[in-house]
Amino acid sequence: MGSFSIWHWLIVLVIVLVLFGRGRISEMMGDFGKGISSFKKGLNETEETAAKAARIEPPAATPAPTETPAPADKSDTTGA
Repeated sequence: MGSFSIWHWLIVLVIVLVLFGRGRISEMMGDFGKGISSFKKGLNETEETAAKAARIEPPAATPAPTETPAPADKSDTTGA
């Protein structure tokens, strides 16, 4: 019962080639390769975007205008 012999694998390979054809299998592998390269490209773009975001410093905060206190009224209203 263990593993399959070489004849089993050859029969499976022939059936797969008959069902899908040699051109269809190579086309699927090409699409698979394009998908992997697209995935890697997407990862590199997000890393570049994160690196750019880390390099960009926020604009320097401008100090808020300070209000000068109104002159104090020097008149004494206590009546003393």
